[in-house]
Amino acid sequence: MKHMGEMLLRPDAFHEIVMANTALVRAMVEAGTRVITSYPGSPTPEIAAAIQSIPAARRPFYFEFSTNEKVATEVAYGASVNGHLSTVFFKSVGLNVAADIFVQLSLMNLIGGLVVVLGDDPGANSSQNEQDNRHYARLAYTPVLEPADPTEVYLYYKEAARLSRREQMPVIVRLTTHVCHAKQKVAFSAWQPAPFEKAPRFDVANGPYIPLPAYVGEHKQKTLAKLARVREFAESSDLIERMGAPDKARGVITWGLPALSLLDVLAGVDPRPDILKLGITYPLASKRIIEFLKGHQEVLILEELDDLMENEIKALAFDAGLTTKIIGKRDASDWIGEYTPDKVRAIVHKVWPDLIPALPETVEEMQVPDRPPQMCPGCGHRSAFHAIKQALAKSDITVADIGCHTLGYLPPYEMGQLLMCMGASTGMGSGLALFNETRKVVVFMGDSTFFHAGLPGIINALHNRHNITMIVMENGTTAMTGHQNHAGTGRNFNQETDKIPIRKVLEGLGVSAIFEIDTYQQKQLTALVQQAVAVEGFSVVIARHPCMLKFGREQRRKPGFEPHRVAIDQEVCERIHTCVAQFGCPSFVRGEDGQIDINPELCIGDGSCVQVCPAGAIQPPFKTGV
Repeated sequence: MKHMGEMLLRPDAFHEIVMANTALVRAMVEAGTRVITSYPGSPTPEIAAAIQSIPAARRPFYFEFSTNEKVATEVAYGASVNGHLSTVFFKSVGLNVAADIFVQLSLMNLIGGLVVVLGDDPGANSSQNEQDNRHYARLAYTPVLEPADPTEVYLYYKEAARLSRREQMPVIVRLTTHVCHAKQKVAFSAWQPAPFEKAPRFDVANGPYIPLPAYVGEHKQKTLAKLARVREFAESSDLIERMGAPDKARGVITWGLPALSLLDVLAGVDPRPDILKLGITYPLASKRIIEFLKGHQEVLILEELDDLMENEIKALAFDAGLTTKIIGKRDASDWIGEYTPDKVRAIVHKVWPDLIPALPETVEEMQVPDRPPQMCPGCGHRSAFHAIKQALAKSDITVADIGCHTLGYLPPYEMGQLLMCMGASTGMGSGLALFNETRKVVVFMGDSTFFHAGLPGIINALHNRHNITMIVMENGTTAMTGHQNHAGTGRNFNQETDKIPIRKVLEGLGVSAIFEIDTYQQKQLTALVQQAVAVEGFSVVIARHPCMLKFGREQRRKPGFEPHRVAIDQEVCERIHTCVAQFGCPSFVRGEDGQIDINPELCIGDGSCVQVCPAGAIQPPFKTGV
């Protein structure tokens, strides 16, 4: 990490093999970015990790993890209209949270410039959907640059920053999961820190910054003029390139990861189709696209997710009176998943079977056992679910939220039967409680989500007297995305800060029925949940235990640390299998003969399992001496 921080601030030009998310931070440094904000979410957390590798005293910019994506965008916007080049980054569904302000950004004069880095997720590698955020760009009249590899991420960000400052409008740099995590040897330019002008430059004369109805027409007219200038820029930009010798018969228009996959698929193909690779995907460089279409009999639009570009390019061709055959998506599978080389090969074969042969049908896929996601050994959520399940009837309704505890939906816990988005559990639970006098409604929420988007639903439940029980799964971190701090941890990204206790927030809102317990105290937790669901109205159980993955790492760094693990007394074990069938810690191994053993590579010796064995066969943690 220290090496990374030194590298990101090197004054001389150099080459380095880096992840795209790391190359992005060097681009931020070189571009003179002054304010960076975010809310953590895959595939973007490594951007913050790279930032963290730079010693705080030497960072040439301010960075914060904001409470949520909307607030992060608001902070970046405020800094931009104060004259500072700003950047906000978050994952695909984070744009939904930020949308209320995002769709208005292009209507304002952002005198400092503002780059929005989106981590989109084709294939839903770590998201609840595959949403194509290019739709938002068109809704908000916001230009989009789409790099394909770490070098382009580095170059495109700097171009986006220049474009944003020049036009005083937001610019999106749209990354996808494979692009974010790709590694490549990148040539970085020299950099010398420029003087940081701290004087505030906000001036109402650069506005108006009040979006009153009377100003809408004026704002929109200026935005459309800016967008037209960006289109003209695209017509001559090096970010759009022709790849390969012209082929009058066949051409392909593509960009981003699909472009790299296409080049991989076409390796050795001769003659290779002509390729137009678009680095700017909105607004379209209409003249260059029409010129490309004119030169070919058939053109394939190789486009991940939705058919936005296909329809726009077909409209361009229609208006230009072209007869070129434009080929887009053929069946539902073309709308789903990442365009990795195997998928692109299948698509190209469907369109031009004479160009790319099908893969041999004799190839046998390796049979790999299913490996469902699971909570870590020692996770406090496991103890919580094991105890809570015993407090509820099978007919009761449990509502999940976003976080590690979402995995409670899976066997053997089967807790959390509905899920939508961050903070939604309380509102959904409130709806489920209406006209419901027979089934208890229990909603789950993590501590990070509590601060991110949980408060409005809680206030609504109190205000409208909904009869639900909330269980706050407090593990003291934003665990799922890499252990980032939140408002309840007592530290922000940069320094120690005042801790905002969840209980005091709830009390301040007027919640009277609040119960607290460590999740490892399973019998007591079961009893508290029974009490809470018996309350008429809104009740809360704060089920607390530190994230054991984070806690374990911290312990291993301490001098004299010795690992621990539990053991199974085989003479006492009755093979009831509660430990594997109901508690479900992955450290337990059940043999073909039913014998239970401990996987020493997984067991962390937390001892939460000791109390679940009816026969008392699990022996308390002991030092392993490893």
